[in-house]
Amino acid sequence: MKKKPANFRYNQLRLLLVFSLATFLLSGISAADQLGSKEYKQYEKPDYCGTSCHIDFYMQWKQAMMSQSYTHHWDEIEYFELAIPHAEKDEAVAEVKEGCNGCHAPISFMVGDVPPPLPEENSRANEGVSCDFCHSVTGFEGEIPHNFNFISEPGDVKYGPRSTGESPAHEVAQSDFLASSDFCGTCHNEMSPFGIWVKSTHLEWKEGPYAAQDVRCHDCHMTYAEGTIAEMSPTYPDARQHLFHGAHDPGKVKGTIEVRIHPDISEAEPGETVKFTAALFNQKTGHKFPSGSVEDRIVWMHVEAVDADGKKYHLSVDPKGFDGEEYTIGADVLAYQDMGIALDDPNFPGVQRDGIPVGDRIFRMPYFDPQGRMTIQQWNTKSLGVDYRIGPRETKLETFTFDLPFEVASGPMTITAVVNYQKLMTPIAEFLNVPEEEAEIIVVNQHSTQIEVLP
Repeated sequence: MKKKPANFRYNQLRLLLVFSLATFLLSGISAADQLGSKEYKQYEKPDYCGTSCHIDFYMQWKQAMMSQSYTHHWDEIEYFELAIPHAEKDEAVAEVKEGCNGCHAPISFMVGDVPPPLPEENSRANEGVSCDFCHSVTGFEGEIPHNFNFISEPGDVKYGPRSTGESPAHEVAQSDFLASSDFCGTCHNEMSPFGIWVKSTHLEWKEGPYAAQDVRCHDCHMTYAEGTIAEMSPTYPDARQHLFHGAHDPGKVKGTIEVRIHPDISEAEPGETVKFTAALFNQKTGHKFPSGSVEDRIVWMHVEAVDADGKKYHLSVDPKGFDGEEYTIGADVLAYQDMGIALDDPNFPGVQRDGIPVGDRIFRMPYFDPQGRMTIQQWNTKSLGVDYRIGPRETKLETFTFDLPFEVASGPMTITAVVNYQKLMTPIAEFLNVPEEEAEIIVVNQHSTQIEVLP
């Protein structure tokens, strides 16, 4: 397994993956070879770990998305109502019927129990990404961690980053790999069947400033504190917490982006033009924001002015003119027509693309299906549009030109810029009957400024 330096360029990684995939094919090695290679009895159930020794970590895990990777409501709808029907109708994406489980229900995948039973049947797939799965991983195959190319070696030896030794329940072996970000990359990098990166959180980190400083995924998503790692263990100053807080945690999302807005003049008369500049700074993530399931998530900035009489005015962003910008500005258009494949409707018109005010700036990277239409189905992604997300420590400047209406009230006018985030766009959530909480609008940050409107 070769390691690349932290400053290895992102585009070089894309090219390298093509050659590594070819190597897999020529050698007969692939991540899919793990399908059906194990038995359930080789892996302990999470409650075995959590009811005797690792009680605190178990309780943390139960509240984290790792324990809900298979049972989470949107994932269930996406897999059973879109991915499986699509895979059964289109040979080009047939692999996703099994492959989704490589990360969402990895033990079931390796056992060959795919598709797993529905979550309501409470099978072992419901364990999601469990204790014994993670602590049985010893490395990954190939050049780049992606698409569940981890190596799992279940047994009496449990791997961890701390030390080698014994416990009353199992042996312990020290593993540098579990402490590395490459471990996370085995599932947080994903390529579509068409050879397109549809999840690249680990690669974004590797390309960004934090990798060069050895700030790893764990340092933000598995923070450490003074504590024990098991009921009988000594107290350590750096016990990694198993919280895994990220895109589904409002507390993690809030404050990710700083925003400040200011005018080019402090006073203006009705009919005069004022230009506002908003600066957005990614102060918090080691990867781009948003990241992960970028096809589902939407981050946008809404700017509104309120005059002295309380009348509201919506300010649209000034276009910059770059290629593909039309996908980064809220619009009244339809998209996601390829859902019609799973719905047995070849003439499916699609649903609203954004579900936000027309003219708001969107920070996204659109995914396109083989017909060039925007898609939320990552497995059906054949190309990507402009990447207008906000990188780690990146600042984006957006301008808003406002011609003051002649009827505007004199006195102070307040202009507010709000950065919003949704895990799933409202039109998609409503169309597929996804619980409202998945489309909850989280205010990431906001800032206000004022001008004086002269009589």
